[in-house]
Amino acid sequence: MALEQLIDVVQRCQAIKDESFPPEDYDLFLTAGRTCIEQGDSAQLLSILVDEDNKVSSPKELLIGLLEQVEDADSSSIADTVTLLLKPLQKVLLRMGVKKASSVGMSLSTLLSQVVRLPVPVTKEQEEDDVFGLCRCCTALLEFVKPFVLEIKEVVKDNNRLSRDNELRVELLKFCMKSLSEPLLEVLLKDPDMLQKSPLREFASEILVILSNIGESLLDLLSRNVLKRKEVQGFLEEEVRYPKESLACISHLLFVHHIGMDIFPAVLSPVFIIQCNMGYVELLLNRTEESRLQKGLELYEKSLVGVEDNSLPVDLLELKIFFSVPQNLVKVMTLCPDQTLRTKGLKVFQLSIDKFSTEAKYKFFRGMLKTSHHAGVEGYLIKNIKNQIDFSLKPCNGNDWFLGKHLLPLLRLVMCLPQGPETDLLQNLDRIMESLNLLRYMLIRDKEWENETGIWTELYKIEDIYLKPLRTGLNMSKAHYAAELKSTKDNKKLSSKDSKTPTCTVTVGNEKLPNMSPEMQIQVLQSALFTFDLIESVLARIEEIIEAKDMPLS
Repeated sequence: MALEQLIDVVQRCQAIKDESFPPEDYDLFLTAGRTCIEQGDSAQLLSILVDEDNKVSSPKELLIGLLEQVEDADSSSIADTVTLLLKPLQKVLLRMGVKKASSVGMSLSTLLSQVVRLPVPVTKEQEEDDVFGLCRCCTALLEFVKPFVLEIKEVVKDNNRLSRDNELRVELLKFCMKSLSEPLLEVLLKDPDMLQKSPLREFASEILVILSNIGESLLDLLSRNVLKRKEVQGFLEEEVRYPKESLACISHLLFVHHIGMDIFPAVLSPVFIIQCNMGYVELLLNRTEESRLQKGLELYEKSLVGVEDNSLPVDLLELKIFFSVPQNLVKVMTLCPDQTLRTKGLKVFQLSIDKFSTEAKYKFFRGMLKTSHHAGVEGYLIKNIKNQIDFSLKPCNGNDWFLGKHLLPLLRLVMCLPQGPETDLLQNLDRIMESLNLLRYMLIRDKEWENETGIWTELYKIEDIYLKPLRTGLNMSKAHYAAELKSTKDNKKLSSKDSKTPTCTVTVGNEKLPNMSPEMQIQVLQSALFTFDLIESVLARIEEIIEAKDMPLS
């Protein structure tokens, strides 16, 4: 009823040439307009007003007025404002004809700058209920760009008429690239079995379809990191036209979520896929946001899964990125506050090792041992080296890299103390224990008269540069900590008469920890002494094996 009254009064006023509207019509216009808003007919009301304004106003002026409303929306009204104004904006832009490209670009940029301010739904329930309004905004944006995409799609059909620098095409490309970097790179999409109808998944899918419709090949976009491309002529530079974060999102959508595979018919070799994706993995793992890290780990894992074990050639290690990505993985494994991501990082790290050929594994271990500077990671690498030696010693598995002359330089990297006898044994515990376990295993498994690994030839050097300094450092550390423990116990007895709880400061790795009570400090010191006993037990066993070798037969 209110809408009919509004239409009626608008039509009557159209017949009046000047602005001498009857007061009763003016009052009816205001009353009917308010009623429309109260009844939820705001969109229809706005459409009527814009249609009338379109007849008398300059489209440019009307466009600017509408975009100002979008820009002025506060955080609580962004979703309502955007969804309400998209249809009127579309009408104004379509009225501009062939000269609309820059205005379409300005509109899309303004709209996206507001939409990305909306929080991203994290849980299934948040997306289902669209509690932040992001889902309906993304759906409405797809409807908004439809006529412009269709216009370019028709041009694409005739390749002779298509210019890569067609202004409308470029503006739509920019819209897709911006949408991929924000909000899609922020969104952790739900699998269809968890959320059957996902507006954000649909948005991601349609963005890839739009790219295809405007003449962009997903294969070409994916392989930009690998294949040399000519400079794109025009007013947009290559890096600006195709931002790496947006391309990383495309790769993640394709290979992790399998979105867009129906328009990506190429059959690619697993090695080519991993080469294409390494740059995107590195980009994502270099970030600190957990959503980026998770996507980097997922993309690397999916890229590796299709590769056959022991097949990645050593030539790949000539590419710096095949060392930089594992180094980024190490940062995730050791520094990320999220336990799930740390565990995932370790899993992917091992998966990447498994895919290398034997020679590549050897060179990878050597390179990582030289650069990791983290005892836990070095210990993990040494454990992998032990597994490779064990495999190589089995019948029919012999190779030139984990036996004999090539193995010895690797063992020298393993069997060393960074600061000699003064090395912090507790800080380097993981590395020391794994290296001792490796040495003990080799001395037991590889008999002296067989000496397949070459360990018995190298043993005297290992004794001089590793075992003897370790024994010295171990004795020094045990004596120091035993003295500290005795002193702490004595001080505790002396201070037991004091009513206040005594505290002391403990320094670890040049950083002071919060004050500790004597009881806590005693526990720490006892734990350290227990650790030294653990090291000594393995070291003593190795020394026994060596002594037995040197002992003359009776």
